[in-house]
Amino acid sequence: MNNQVILITGASSGFGRVTAETLAHHGHTVYATVRDMTGKNQPVARELQHTAQAEHTRPHVIELDVTDTDSVERAVQTVVGETGRLDVLVNNAGTFYGGITEGFTPEQATAQFDVNVIGILRMMRAALPQFRKQGRGLIINIGSIVGRVTFPFFGLYGATKYALEALTEGYRYELSQLGIDVALLQPSAYPTALFARMQEPTDALRVGEYGELAKLPSAMLEQFGKLLSAPNAPKPQEVADAIRQLIAQPAGSRPFRTVVGPDFGAKTVNDQTAPVQAEVLKGLGLGHLDTLKIPGLAQI
Repeated sequence: MNNQVILITGASSGFGRVTAETLAHHGHTVYATVRDMTGKNQPVARELQHTAQAEHTRPHVIELDVTDTDSVERAVQTVVGETGRLDVLVNNAGTFYGGITEGFTPEQATAQFDVNVIGILRMMRAALPQFRKQGRGLIINIGSIVGRVTFPFFGLYGATKYALEALTEGYRYELSQLGIDVALLQPSAYPTALFARMQEPTDALRVGEYGELAKLPSAMLEQFGKLLSAPNAPKPQEVADAIRQLIAQPAGSRPFRTVVGPDFGAKTVNDQTAPVQAEVLKGLGLGHLDTLKIPGLAQI
C-alpha cells in the first residue's frame, strides 16, 4: 500500500487515536486532529506525539474543532500546504447524548447535530475542492449500527447517525463520477470514552414525568459498561484495522457500508436495503452513479 496523506478528526481518544497510531505505524502520513490542544487536551496531544516518536512514527497533531468552520478550513489548508495533497479524510469526531429523549432541550439537540452531522458536512466541504483538483480522494465517515437499528434512549444520538447515513450515501452518488470514493463504517458498541463522556438530558422536569421508566437508561448503560469491560469485550483496534483495510483496497472495489463488531441486525438491514436502493437509482435513470469512475480507466 502506497503512503497516503490522511486527515483524521477526533483523534484525542477512542477510535480516532487508535486509528491515527495504526495508520502512522503502517507508514502513512497522518494528521491527527485534536480540539483545544493548547488547553484541556494539551496532555493528550503531547502523549500522542511522544508515543508516536517512541515508535519511530510521526503523526502530525494539529488543532481542529469540527464545530468551527474557520478551524476546519485551516486544518485542511495546513495538510495540503505541508504535503501538497490530501488522499484520505476520516470523519471520526462525535459526541453521544443518551437518556430520555424528551428531556433533551432544543439547544442540546442542536449541539449534538452540530458535531455529528454538520461537523462532517464542514469537513467534506473543506476537503472536496482539493479532492476535485486531484481527481481522486477517499472519504470514510464513522457512523454507527444505531444509524440502521434503533436503541431506546439513543433517540437523539441515533437521529444523527441516521442523518449521517443519508448524507454519506447522497455524497457517494454525487461524487462517484468525479473519482472521489465515499465509504461508511458502522461500528457497534466499543470500550471508548464515548459513553464516559455521555451528555444527559438537562430538562429534569420532563425526565421526572417518566417515573420509573426514567431509571431505565442508566440501567441499560450500566449493563453496556459491564459488557464493554469484560475480558472478551471488542477492542477499538478492530475499527482501526477496518479503516486501514478500506484505505488499502483499490478504488472501485471498496464496500460502501462496513459493520464492525456485534451488529444487532445492522448487516441484515444493509443487505436487504441495498437492492431496493439500486432499484431507486435505476428508476431515476441514475444507476451509473452507483459505480465509481476511476480517472484513466475505461468505463464498461
